[in-house]
Amino acid sequence: MTKIAIILGSTRPGRNGEAVAKWVRDIAVKRDDATFELVDLADFPLPHFDEPGSPAWGNYQNEHTKAWSAKIAEFDGYVFVTPEYNHSTSGVLKNALDYLYNEWNNKAAAFVSYGSVGGARAVEHLRLVASELQLATVRAQVAISLMTEFENFSVFKPNDYLLPQVDTMLDQLVAWSKALEPLHAAAAESDADADETVAA
Repeated sequence: MTKIAIILGSTRPGRNGEAVAKWVRDIAVKRDDATFELVDLADFPLPHFDEPGSPAWGNYQNEHTKAWSAKIAEFDGYVFVTPEYNHSTSGVLKNALDYLYNEWNNKAAAFVSYGSVGGARAVEHLRLVASELQLATVRAQVAISLMTEFENFSVFKPNDYLLPQVDTMLDQLVAWSKALEPLHAAAAESDADADETVAA
């Protein structure tokens, strides 16, 4: 079964993203074409990138990196739930992305954003980052306004018109994730063969 992570990309106290991510998860788990898991960056406390080598080498030295790598490697696709800070995504999400490379490759990604302009500018930056990580981003996205979907900018009360947007985004994400599964499986097998060769 195709496995999708819903990655909560904010760790600040009182964050709006937790309610948004759980809302997406609650919609997603009703589907029967994939399984979905909420992955909270607060459960994977990563310092500013502190590995001595490039993530592309996969030779991780730190236990926090190994734990993050193992979790992300489980999935075939990702929904990134992001706030917008200063026309971009959160520092904690960018840092989490930068920690890894091969684990992201040849998989699909979608975006749910929130902010004063729906977090649209955060997603534009994330699409550039995702491209470098060889993540295939789907076109459909969900942009949630702090003005209309939050009471007092802090209590999430989504309107029903957002539901078809979530469904379309997930339709595209699951389809692309399934299509890419043979590609990232082949890449993983190739990496394993290379490791065995080096060990020999």
